[in-house]
Amino acid sequence: MAKNIAVIVGSLRRESIARKIATNVLEMFPEGYNAEIVEIRDLPLYDCDYDDPNVADKPVPQEYTDFRNKIKQCAGVLFVTAENNRAIPACVKNVVDIGSKPADDAVWKNLPLGIMSHSVGKMGGYSSQKILRLTLSYFDMPTPGMPEVFLGQSPQYLDDNDRITPQKTVDFLQDYVTRFVKVVEDNS
Repeated sequence: MAKNIAVIVGSLRRESIARKIATNVLEMFPEGYNAEIVEIRDLPLYDCDYDDPNVADKPVPQEYTDFRNKIKQCAGVLFVTAENNRAIPACVKNVVDIGSKPADDAVWKNLPLGIMSHSVGKMGGYSSQKILRLTLSYFDMPTPGMPEVFLGQSPQYLDDNDRITPQKTVDFLQDYVTRFVKVVEDNS
């Protein structure tokens, strides 16, 4: 049976660089893995009242339930994200919050985690990746070690067909996916 990997794109823009990177990375998973982008565009902003059993007039949105169930069916999650204002994009924080509740059933708990960040500047999304890693550290999510993926000046890696080039970048990303798959295998 194939292992599912949720790929979360940290941008809502259809033509985002993060989405283009993620689309390339989907193909890097080995046989026996089903990596797919889990869309987050239509998730309502997190409101703790939704998960409070004492608040009867605000039921949990179906989008939350569907998202949480989708992640629960996964053997790991890979975030491919940009950086906004030296932090994680709002849509990524929203996803983290939605997956963290209810507290006794957080979908992130012990789930293998991979993170690839990028930016159009030279830092490669360093701040967003570090903040995301810190935010998710509460959930004991095992992750691959060094080297981490920070793609600075990211538009340069995509050719006219949105394929990642040069080959050394493809190899670098493939190595990260291979190490992430090992973390998934070690924690299955």
